[in-house]
Amino acid sequence: MNKSLSKRGTALRHQLAELRGPGVPARTLDARALAALAANPGCRRRAILDGAGVDKAALADALGAPSAFGQSQFAFMRGNAFEARVKADGGAELLRLAHRKLDPGAEPPQEAHVPDLTAQGPDGRTARTALALREATGAGGWTLLDHPLLALEVAGSPAFLEPDAVVVHPDGSWTVVEIKSFPMLDGSADPAKVGAAARQAAVYVLALEDVAARLDPAPRVRHRVLLVCPKDFSNLPTAFAVDVRKQRAVTARQLTRLTRIQDIADALPEGVCFSPELPPEELTAAVEAVPATYAPECLASCELAFHCRARSRARGAVTALGRSVRAELGGLSTVEDVLAAAHGEAGDPDDPAVAALRRAAALRAEALASAGREAACR
Repeated sequence: MNKSLSKRGTALRHQLAELRGPGVPARTLDARALAALAANPGCRRRAILDGAGVDKAALADALGAPSAFGQSQFAFMRGNAFEARVKADGGAELLRLAHRKLDPGAEPPQEAHVPDLTAQGPDGRTARTALALREATGAGGWTLLDHPLLALEVAGSPAFLEPDAVVVHPDGSWTVVEIKSFPMLDGSADPAKVGAAARQAAVYVLALEDVAARLDPAPRVRHRVLLVCPKDFSNLPTAFAVDVRKQRAVTARQLTRLTRIQDIADALPEGVCFSPELPPEELTAAVEAVPATYAPECLASCELAFHCRARSRARGAVTALGRSVRAELGGLSTVEDVLAAAHGEAGDPDDPAVAALRRAAALRAEALASAGREAACR
């Protein structure tokens, strides 16, 4: 049975490598991408591209629809510099913040253990991380894991995730640490950025829970994560606890709804490849062979959003108007269908969506006629 599973896994990896193109390295599916994928579980296009490790930014450029999504080089460098400051001196300041914000009743961290997590390849690093977590849990002190590597199964394929840090408390519980470069002004940060960080941290919590479940007894993975940011306009670190139980539950539920990557790959036409080196016509055909579920929210989280939006608008798909509008329209999937139903040219009059559209069209016509009469009287 194990040999059969291993063979299927090897075959899938080979199949995904063929989808990327000859010699094209796979991009790692990080927690940010995974959170975005979980927010749109019906999009098979993103699922297979992320599962295969396709560089979606390069793909969007090759399709002629470059994306503005991503982090600037300046912001990237600033974030790295701030993270280095937070973890200086063996993570002393980071552990002090974790003690003060999350575990004030525990013994203050006098000396932290920072295990070496280096190993060969992602499988080796995840195994080394699991071993370090097990050893730290039984040690009874403060331990800081700097950039551990965790594995989480997504749509039948493993995704390797690298949180900024994980803290092991003296009681053996585990906490995810997210270090962000956006400031905390007067004790509060941008709610949208905090929400995005919470969704990302929830993915790490799920992956940690998988590791904990393999230990006996299973350690507690805390659902309050530590978010570390610069204080005001300085480079001094400050932190606050963020409860991610809601984000964790939503992400776990959405991930279970993802179609298995193997099933999506098996449904593709033979010879499909997403290499940016292909001619634009061939590449476009390959991308269109996988159905997408576009929504305006994709513009903030997916590199292919501009391409998918253009295609969605060209088809007149109502998804381009937003998920809430799409939900209200029931079985009417195109703008043409909606207009025909509103004008009484098509649609079942007993359908609530069709009835609402016709009522709205009648009210609009009545309002325009009344406005016209008033204008004529003047």
